[in-house]
Amino acid sequence: MEPLLVFPVRPPGAVDQALSLASYSCKAVGSMAEVEQHEPEDGWSGGVVCADEQPDAAFALCRALRKRDVPFTPLLLVLHVDQLAALELREDLFDDFCAIPCDPRELETRLSHLFWRTGRGLRPELVEYGPLLLNLETYQASVGGRPLSLTFMEYELLKFLATHPGKVFTRETLLSRVWGYEYYGGARTVDVHIRRLRAKLGEEHANLISTVRSVGYRFGQGRWGL
Repeated sequence: MEPLLVFPVRPPGAVDQALSLASYSCKAVGSMAEVEQHEPEDGWSGGVVCADEQPDAAFALCRALRKRDVPFTPLLLVLHVDQLAALELREDLFDDFCAIPCDPRELETRLSHLFWRTGRGLRPELVEYGPLLLNLETYQASVGGRPLSLTFMEYELLKFLATHPGKVFTRETLLSRVWGYEYYGGARTVDVHIRRLRAKLGEEHANLISTVRSVGYRFGQGRWGL
């Protein structure tokens, strides 16, 4: 599945969290020129346009996307609840909309439903972060083009961290989210797997996973800091 277009470069927190929850592969853009500059060979899988802070620019982008030779779809518009009146006579510019503030899971559900309704699928096949590439279908991983030989749990831990960049997780949270609530191993299990992952990532890329003293671990610097 091709990346999802997101506008603007730094979307609202609820949007960022929803995209993280759904593990979508995304590319944030700030203008129509960047849309065309970064467009994948097979086109974008869809778009999330946030109009809460830059409504004029957001609507202009939606209009430009709709005027393309092949109409851009699916397209989700996100705006503040106080801006709903702005939707009048603009219904042709988007496929669905979501008003914020809202629970990120509501936004994730709307995205999933929109993708299902337009036949574009629900989940991406790849997770990319800088030099790291994870194939969710084949359980293959590579860093800087070099294949990684990972055990199942090493892969699951790396996938979880890579799909929540910039967030700090305690060892206990990682145990419950990756290994499951029924797992009775101690926090040392997490430390051992982190140490093995860093070794396999290699010295050049080991810092993708950082230790937050007295708290836990963090992957990368955030979804939009690439």
